[in-house]
Order: sequence, then C-alpha cells, then structure tokens
Amino acid sequence: MKMNPFYNLVTIALFCLSGFVGAGLAETLPAASRSNHGAGSAEITGELRTWHKVTLTLDGPWANERDTQPNPFTDYRMEVLFKHESGKLEYRVPGYFAADGDAAESSAESGSKWRAHLSPDLTGVWSYQIFFHQGKLAALDDEANTMPLSPYHGLQGSFTVRESDKSRRDFRAKGRLKYVGLRYLQFSGSNEYFLKAGADAPETFLGYADFDNTQAGKPGSVPLKTWKPHLQDWNPGDPTWRNELGKGMIGALNYLSGKGGNVFSFLTYNAGGDGDNVWPFVERSMKMHYDCSKLDQWGIVFDHATLRGLYLHFKLQETEMDDDRHGSNKGSGVPTSLDGGKLGPERKLYLREIIARFGHALALNWNLGEENTQSTAEQQDMMDYIRKTDPYNHHVVVHTYPDQQDKVYLPLIGARSSLTGLSLQNSSIYDTHSQTVKWVEASISAGKPWVVAFDESGSAAHAQVPDLGYQGFDGHDLQGKKIHTQHEVRQQTLWGTLMGGGAGCEYYFGYQLVENDLKCEDWRSRDQSWDYARVALEFFKKIEPVAPFWKSIPADVLVRGVGESDRFCLALPGEFYIVYLTQGGSCELDLRGFEGDLNVSWYNPREGGCLLNGTVKKVEGGQWAPLGSAPSEADQDWAILISREGI
Repeated sequence: MKMNPFYNLVTIALFCLSGFVGAGLAETLPAASRSNHGAGSAEITGELRTWHKVTLTLDGPWANERDTQPNPFTDYRMEVLFKHESGKLEYRVPGYFAADGDAAESSAESGSKWRAHLSPDLTGVWSYQIFFHQGKLAALDDEANTMPLSPYHGLQGSFTVRESDKSRRDFRAKGRLKYVGLRYLQFSGSNEYFLKAGADAPETFLGYADFDNTQAGKPGSVPLKTWKPHLQDWNPGDPTWRNELGKGMIGALNYLSGKGGNVFSFLTYNAGGDGDNVWPFVERSMKMHYDCSKLDQWGIVFDHATLRGLYLHFKLQETEMDDDRHGSNKGSGVPTSLDGGKLGPERKLYLREIIARFGHALALNWNLGEENTQSTAEQQDMMDYIRKTDPYNHHVVVHTYPDQQDKVYLPLIGARSSLTGLSLQNSSIYDTHSQTVKWVEASISAGKPWVVAFDESGSAAHAQVPDLGYQGFDGHDLQGKKIHTQHEVRQQTLWGTLMGGGAGCEYYFGYQLVENDLKCEDWRSRDQSWDYARVALEFFKKIEPVAPFWKSIPADVLVRGVGESDRFCLALPGEFYIVYLTQGGSCELDLRGFEGDLNVSWYNPREGGCLLNGTVKKVEGGQWAPLGSAPSEADQDWAILISREGI
C-alpha cells in the first residue's frame, strides 16, 4: 500500500533520457523515448451496453504522479469525442492519467495508460476521436500554448452498444439522472422521477484504512475507518482490491441498499476540516499531483454503488478549506484551500480530475461544498467551470449554514444561475418542512424550480438518533441530555421534506451521539430509521399512477382541523391530494371549487404495506370535506391519499 510514496530516482533517469522537451513543445515523441512511452494504441473495455461504464484506455506518454516537467495532470490535455451514429448525441469527455492502468491493484505511481469513460445513452455504433495536447497548463487553460502530441492525437475508432440487461435497483436499468426543469430529477432511460433517502453521515466516509495513502490527520479523535461491522454484508462476487481489501466498505453499501436507501454522501477533500483524513492528492499539500491508485479504489466503490442503486452525493469541499477567510487556514504554512476560494489552477485541476474519473456515474450531484463560505462570484465561477467540464451536465447544488441561507441562496436563484438545487441544513428538525416549502416556492417564483433536498436536518449535536437500545442508547446524548426521538425525525425530517415538495433527505448523525458524523462505521445504528425511509419512498411510488408527486405543489392551507405544524399537504388541486398528519387525528380538506367524488385511502408510515380504508371512503367536492379517522392507531402519524382514481 502506498502509505509514504517517494520518487523513484531510476524512474526519473529513464524519463529524462526519453528526450521529452518539458519546457518547450514537441509534435512527436523522440525515437529514444519509444521504450518508455506507449505506442499509441487505444482499447475499449466494459460491458458495451446502454448506461454501462465504457472505458477507453490509451497507451500514451509515460509519466509519474510526481513529475513536474511535464506534470501529467496539468501539462497534458486528453479529451475524447464520443459520437453516436445517429448524429443526435455526442460527448466530449475529459481524460486522465491512469498510471499503469491497474493502479487499484498494483498501487502504481507511474505508467503510460490514459483513460476516459463513457456511459452511452443509445444503442448502435459509437465512434471516438482522441484529442491529445501538451503544453504548460494545457489541461486547465483553453488559451495555453499547446500542440497536438503524436501518435496519440487524432486516434479514431468505433464500437457497438447493445441494450442494458439490468433490472431492479441497478441504475443501469434506468439511465442517467438529469435535471429537467422540475423539482425532481428524472432518469433518462426509464423516465422515472427520483426521490432520495439515505445517509449523510459519516462525512468522513472516504477516510478508510483500506484505501492507499490514506492518513488520519486527527488519529486520536477521528481514526481511519475499517467498516468492520459491515464485513458481514459483503457477498461473494462483490469487488475488492489488493488482496481482498475493501470488503467492509462494499458491505456497508450493500447493507444500505438492502434496507431501501438510495443515496449516501461523502467529502472528497477535508484537509484541515473536522475529519482531516480525505484528499485525492499524493500528499496532503501537493494539490497539483493526484494519487492514481487511491482514486481508482474510490472508483471501485462508486461503481459498485451505481450497481446497488445508490446516488453519489459528492461534497467537493468542507467549510474549513473552501477559502482562505477561515481561521484554520491562517498560519498553517500551506493553506488547505484551493486558490483561496477562487477559480485558479488548483481548483480547476481538482474539478477536472474528479469529473474525469467519476462523472460517468449515472446518479450524482456536485455539491460546491459543505457549509460553503465562498463569495457568490466564486460559487458562480466554480459552477460555470463544472458545467463546462462535465459532459453529462450533472445536477449542481450548494450547502450553507442555517443562518446563511438567504445570503447564499438568493443571489443564485433564477435562470441566471447554473445552480439546479439546494442541499439544506437547519438547526431544528421542526423547521424542516417550512424551510423546504420556502425554497421550493421561491425557486418556482423565480422561474427555475430547484431540486430541494434536506441533507442536515437537526442541530449539529443531534439529528438522526440511533435506534433505542443500540450500544445502550436510551434517548439521551453523550452529555446525558434528553433529545428528540427517531419517530419525530421520521415525522419532521423525512415526511416534512417530502411533503414540502422536496426531493428527499439524507440523515446527518450529529456529534453528540454514538456512531456519529465523524466516527460512524456502522449504519445498523439507524436500522429502524432506514425502514421508515424505505416505507416513505414506497408510498410515493405506489401512488404515482393516480397521484404523480412530481406534478404537485405544497398546499398546507388546504387542510384544517389540526394544528398548523401537525399537517402537511401536497396537491394538484382538483385531481389529487396527499395529506400527512404528524400526530394523527381527523381533518378537513378544502375541495371548494371542484366537483365530483374523490376516493380516500390511508397509509401507515411506520409499517408500510397496502393503502387502507378509514372511516370515510369517499368525499364530495364543493366543500370542506371531512376525511374521517384512520383505520387504527388514530393518534399516530398517517398519510392520506385523496384522488379521482383509487389505488
């Protein structure tokens, strides 16, 4: 494992003897270099099916991760233009240096392999053309003085793609998730709309002992994870690397997916942050040189997540290193920020490397940063660069402190911004619904509906609590303070978000609880809450034929008879209504202005199952219509469907 990489002097000598002109430009590689540099062949690998990962590997110029003249990450620009035979679709995909092409297994630091990934939308023949340039900062600056590098530049070929043969949770059965101008993302293949529920913790997910060159910056308080509790969830045939490493983390993804979760989040850079154990570089401070083997191992995990139907929430930076205005960056020698928050060479390279290596994934968002403190101009520059670099135009969100929402989000609202959604945080679970509604309605009014998700609902200390009895948890935090229950989280965070027109939520674990936001490596600590999340997602899927949630609007004012904070409503008035009562009881629905009968069904958000009849089966329009009482446990939370067509 590359725990302390060092530069191989023999490698340096061989490369210098190659005759490569580092300071100048060369159209062709000198003859003396042929033994080191690749011959210029290109290979296509992968399951050649729609939505599957297709990899083009070029046998290109030899390099080492730590080379500076040229730097393989900045001074070569590889791009591959993939075109479908119909002429309807093409992607210009950034490529990247891949060492020996097997770095996840070999831990190689050098080699002549360069890669680009496509996840093709259509069956039929796809062609490719490789563009390979060299020059100082060629990968980062469109205006850089570069020249094409022969024999790599201009290589062409083709391959044939068949239909995907996947099904069920596998995202390759559904296609790429896209922002389509609505409040919900939509799969390009199946046309399904997406609601998410899953894990926002631990933010240090990638601080994993089985990854190459991964070190704990705070070993006493935030040790590297082993994910040992989930070794039991790894299955024969699942991926591993280097003598069967990775089983614990792969098992964790299996567990979350098996519980019905469909999203997890992670920081890809947290040097100087709360965890201080995740960075993609060869060393913590070497921000222009990337660790090929570590990133290939990350890629194994992310690809497996796609197969298991898990959306990837990339948190690109943490507040402590998003700019130089944060105190933790001062007096520390090398700042942990990328270009002090601006869009400079460090930030451009970081975004390009992350997008090139992982942008082929079908379901993801690029989050500009957790509790982001960059200026609006810096955020917009970062978003514009992502849009320019990401050929797949993935969903882009931003996250900030609870008391900074108006300051950060309002300048970015509307069509003038390339932002497509929000990752919300608050200080109390009881504000979740109202804040979801606020930003859903504000974005609609501004002319560009945002995909609004709640990813940190609750105080920093307390959010999604463990199951009662887990490691002795009795409803009190580590300081002995009585806190809210998992049932209140179900009501306020989960259903509060979904019933506010939000696109879903991720559970943050707080820092005053066992298996907390920094140290968690056992997702079973919230086992029952994952069940509640699955039950909620199943409800919206079940009712979609008669009540497509993606057509609804927040409409709490249409319900009366219970407390204002005890009822949530989504509706397409006159067609269907979804009501959620946090404390049960009975209520009335405003059907004035609409004629005809509507069916009434009840759903148990604690246990799921079929929709049930309550005391009222039908209501008439033209009035405030009483909805009756639940089939049982009338003092518990219930969801009610009122629709023209029955289920």
